[in-house]
Amino acid sequence: MTIRLHWAKTIPARWSNRVLTTHRPEWRRRVARTFQSVLLVALLLSAPGSAAAPRQGSDPALTSLLLGTSALEKKRYPEAVKHLREAQGKLPKIADYLGFWLGSAQFELRNFAGALQELERVWNNPIPSPLAGEAALLAARAYRASGDAGAAVRLLRLHSAQLPQPGGDFLLASCTEAANDPAAAAVYYQQVYYQYPAAPEAEPAASALVRLKAILGGAYPPPMPQAMLQRGEKWQRAGEFRRARAEYEFIAGEVAGHERDLARVRIGVADYLAHQTAAYSYLKSLEVSSPEADAERLFYLAECARLLDRDQERLEIVDRLGALHPQSPWRLKALVSAANRYLIENQPDIFEPLYRACFESFPADPQAEYCHWKLVWSAYLRRRSEAPAAFRAHLKNYPGAEKGSTALYFLGRLAEAAQDRSAAKAYYAQLLEQFPNHYYAALAAEWLSRPEFSRAQASAEVTEFLKGLEWPPHRHPDNFDPTPATRLRLERSQLLTAAGLDELAEKELRFAARTDGQPHLLGMEIARAAARQGSPSKGIRTLKSLAPGYLSMPLDSAPAAFWRLLFPLPYRTELERNARQNGLDPFLVAGLVRQESEFNPQALSPAHAYGLTQVLPGTGRALARKLGPRRFRTNMLFRPEINLRLGTNYLRTLFEEHAKQWEITLASFNAGKSRVENWLSWAKYQEPAEFIESIPFSETRTYVLAVLRNAQIYRRLYGTEKTTVAADGPQAKKAPPKKTAPAKKKQRSAR
Repeated sequence: MTIRLHWAKTIPARWSNRVLTTHRPEWRRRVARTFQSVLLVALLLSAPGSAAAPRQGSDPALTSLLLGTSALEKKRYPEAVKHLREAQGKLPKIADYLGFWLGSAQFELRNFAGALQELERVWNNPIPSPLAGEAALLAARAYRASGDAGAAVRLLRLHSAQLPQPGGDFLLASCTEAANDPAAAAVYYQQVYYQYPAAPEAEPAASALVRLKAILGGAYPPPMPQAMLQRGEKWQRAGEFRRARAEYEFIAGEVAGHERDLARVRIGVADYLAHQTAAYSYLKSLEVSSPEADAERLFYLAECARLLDRDQERLEIVDRLGALHPQSPWRLKALVSAANRYLIENQPDIFEPLYRACFESFPADPQAEYCHWKLVWSAYLRRRSEAPAAFRAHLKNYPGAEKGSTALYFLGRLAEAAQDRSAAKAYYAQLLEQFPNHYYAALAAEWLSRPEFSRAQASAEVTEFLKGLEWPPHRHPDNFDPTPATRLRLERSQLLTAAGLDELAEKELRFAARTDGQPHLLGMEIARAAARQGSPSKGIRTLKSLAPGYLSMPLDSAPAAFWRLLFPLPYRTELERNARQNGLDPFLVAGLVRQESEFNPQALSPAHAYGLTQVLPGTGRALARKLGPRRFRTNMLFRPEINLRLGTNYLRTLFEEHAKQWEITLASFNAGKSRVENWLSWAKYQEPAEFIESIPFSETRTYVLAVLRNAQIYRRLYGTEKTTVAADGPQAKKAPPKKTAPAKKKQRSAR
């Protein structure tokens, strides 16, 4: 088989024999960057040349550490060894870091045996070290430099799971080639070339493969067709559709059978993704024998028909998929895609059969829950008698359903409509227990607070039904006292922070969260550091990822500090002043800002919305004419005081135009007035919650629910403090919308 290697133009790899370390003078602050490529391999690195003088109050051990790492960066290696050795015995908790730095210095002094001895401290550390992979790379270089490439290969294979990629595989390939095993080296080079096409290592890997193929001849291990296809997929996912197409064209000429069919289909897919109209005729005329490839072809042919507004043809293709490939995942994708299209157009007679086919034909697929819910909600909104049973079936058939809180709430509302307060009370109580921080829980609590519910007893029949359901497991933490392992990680992080190595300190905590620590406590430490550095958005994102079940936690089950890191209130003075001036609830404004930008004043969306409240330039310019500043420039929207002034004024305008209905206002703020007016015409909504659940765009629906939920939590966290709360809160009755200002335009998908 002829091999032709493709690669993108990449930044040439930097070949260096130096270990780059940690500093350049910046008094009182040093931000360390960790792990940069050395010989195309990630090794410990600092922030751009950042060396710091000792922070005030640092002890002699930290001073020695700083002097040692500073000397290392300045290439004064004997001096580095001297100071690092002084620190070594005094800082046993970070012995692995000192071992790595000493190993780096010894390597530069060409004392390879000494380097290997120091690096043993990393792997023999009492707790797993985040430096294990980088230490393996450095040790492999030491072995190779001392003439023992075989030992380098064995070491890299031993630590293969910890190696940074693709640098680890590239070094492994290079050492394997040096150990006179060219066939194995070719396999490793192929791993780099096919799995990481955009990486700097891809081009030298390609050159090595050409060289090894010439050497090995018939013994050269041919690349697997699936790996070749994956290279095209990588380009495709990166949006490099021309490169993906070139890969697929090459593959189609090199392989046979199923993989050839897939490559031929994906030539058309690449054209479709690149918005090339030729994709339709190409896919329509293409004939393939592989059922999987044909199913993929038909799916993308249906998508091409959608772009060409050939709706009837699209439905015919979906039917053909069902007839030819009834269990193909491509049929499922086609069903959901087509159903979503008609959901957006509010054509239930078309989308209902499509959603039904989805969950009936693919009952075990995660998409089945989504499709079933769309039918349930359609039945409720069209006031069908089967709606209560459909809600109950959804809860029963889909344990841990995403729409569990919604189903419970509307079961309660249906029970109230039937004058069955006992059943309603049981549903509402379960909602509060399972989903304490959800929007629907707040509504349920409001209903339960009414006098008529105080006299009602929860229905025994409903309670028994609810007990028999499988609810989503609560993944939230139940212990906020650090374990010994977590305490040690925190202490190591604090030592690194005291030495000015802030990014290494964070890396330590993130590594611990993946291995042996309590992620929520480690996340809190990262969030505190982010807050100190003026980056509350980073703290929010970190805690969201490390305590993913936080919304299922009652507020009193965690310390206030935990919640305030998740729901911070920076720029509070400006936020409250602008909320007061526009007659808005500051907690709702805070909830909106958290959802829009997570309090990142430099936030810039793909739709080019700016700053805390995500104001579009055109909207900002129009508002600035009446509110200031004069000589408005778009980058002024990154300034919190200006963004909050313009954003809250715009929000108030929408609020007034939508008769002070927050649910509709927020939907309009996110998706635009014309869409919202269309959605309002779909049904006679009996309460705002019905409108929210009928929003066909998942992003907008989630956005409205999240802002209202955020406002509730902000009110509970900060409501007892001295603040200005406007009279206009998030509850209001529905009224016909009025004309509103141009809203932000963003791409949305129906979900």
